[in-house]
Amino acid sequence: MYAVLRTGGKQHRVTKGDRLKVESLEGDVGAELKFDDVLMLGGEGTDVKVGQPRVEGAVVTAKIIDQGLGDKIRVFKRTRRKGFHKTIGHRQQYTELEIIGIEG
Repeated sequence: MYAVLRTGGKQHRVTKGDRLKVESLEGDVGAELKFDDVLMLGGEGTDVKVGQPRVEGAVVTAKIIDQGLGDKIRVFKRTRRKGFHKTIGHRQQYTELEIIGIEG
């Protein structure tokens, strides 16, 4: 069985046992999260349930594996003919999840 869930403004297709990195969520490592913003459910030999906009009663349970920072990106800004330039670095926060179960 798989589910399409929405978190952090993005949609993710997940199955049981998957690990994925999403936008930073509150919670300690080892804590369980429940996502009720499930947009679609499907699987082998079952009918696909598409929500309008959500599937009623569907819940995806996940466990927090890690809270961390992504790779550093460098942003270089420059204005031509003015002698202006600067470099900015940024590391995006993320939460790594492991999908424990899908109900619906």
